[in-house]
Amino acid sequence: MRTALVIGTGLIGTSAALALTRRGVTVHLADHDPEQARTAAALGAGTEAPPEGPVDLAIVAAPPAHVAAILADAMRRGLARGYLDVASVKGGPRRELEALGVDLSAYLGTHPMSGREKSGPLAATGDLFEGRPWVLTPTRDTDTEVLNLALELVSHCRAVPVVMDADAHDRAVALVSHMPHLVSSMVAARLEHADEAAVRLCGQGIRDVTRIAASDPRMWIDILSANPGPVADLLADVAADLEETVGALRALQSSDEDKRRTGGSGIEAMLRRGNAGQVRVPGKHGSAPRVYETVVVLIDDQPGQLARIFADADRAGVNIEDVRIEHATGQQAGLVQLMVEPQAVPVLSSALRERGWALRQ
Repeated sequence: MRTALVIGTGLIGTSAALALTRRGVTVHLADHDPEQARTAAALGAGTEAPPEGPVDLAIVAAPPAHVAAILADAMRRGLARGYLDVASVKGGPRRELEALGVDLSAYLGTHPMSGREKSGPLAATGDLFEGRPWVLTPTRDTDTEVLNLALELVSHCRAVPVVMDADAHDRAVALVSHMPHLVSSMVAARLEHADEAAVRLCGQGIRDVTRIAASDPRMWIDILSANPGPVADLLADVAADLEETVGALRALQSSDEDKRRTGGSGIEAMLRRGNAGQVRVPGKHGSAPRVYETVVVLIDDQPGQLARIFADADRAGVNIEDVRIEHATGQQAGLVQLMVEPQAVPVLSSALRERGWALRQ
């Protein structure tokens, strides 16, 4: 691939353009909002100048509701040898293209499984997709050259290609992305009118659960409007679980010992089901989940503290597998949770204590 056209210069489109330009691909940028395209170009994502002839690959980075119309227009104008989109829903746009009567051999629906709570070109980064799954949904009609161009794009973005059926993809993202986003928003909504004294008690748990609720509602209306059925089915299942859990909690309030026992069993069953589901979440680099142990370090909120901890861990010969930070309420301090292999815990703990760090159990 030597040339590409990115139509839509938001977070995903600009990030893909940045990755391609870094690999020497000439990228042309287009957007219904010229200011966004200018911003992306200023960031080094490509040029606003239109291509002089057909490019190798056109990438449509637009909301699902607009993908088919933009693709059909680009294909009729002959803007590229191959065409793909990066929308988060795949079945609907393809059926719309079929209804429009365009030649689908030059088209491939894709979805990079990566993003941020922020949107727009200023949130873009050339390494947004590194190590992340990038779903490809080819059919028997897809031209081999187009599939190869898509695989080249994924390689340039250092993502991991995953081939799926379009409708299976939509059911999958409903489960792992769309439904969880709504649940996160529902939890966060409970905080909107909560007492300030209660909100000040928020810890890392509530931050983890509500983090994705900070995303742009307009973007999510576009996404959910394109995949409502599978999301509604999953939420109906969640609603059934909620009803059972509420009943179990009410039973725990009863003065009847048998009811309290039944309620406790119901809550335990739900928590154990959660345990069983959580362990299926892929671990580091998409591999099978691994069990790490945590070394907790108390730090002051000062520049260079994290760098010192990582440098001390490196001197001890310990690899930090993951890290989390919990900020202390009302204090300029926090707890850094260092996840390491179990056998590395005594080595790291001893080394950090020797270097003056305060560890917590």
